[in-house]
Amino acid sequence: MKVSLHIAETKLSELIEAAIAGQEVVIDKDDLTSVKIVPLQKLKPFKFGLLKGKVSTVPDFLERMGDEDLDAWEGTV
Repeated sequence: MKVSLHIAETKLSELIEAAIAGQEVVIDKDDLTSVKIVPLQKLKPFKFGLLKGKVSTVPDFLERMGDEDLDAWEGTV
């Protein structure tokens, strides 16, 4: 659906509902400028402690890697 800027100013809430319902909504400001209203997907809130009790050990990333592991990491084995 294409509408002029004037119509969009008076019917914005209806245009938003149409976009949420899946319709393509384009607002024409002039011959060279148009915008499209699209719904954004809301992200689920991040939950801390999601893996609590599921991970038994965490590697110490500051500890020096053994020579065998380092060779495997670098692909020289």
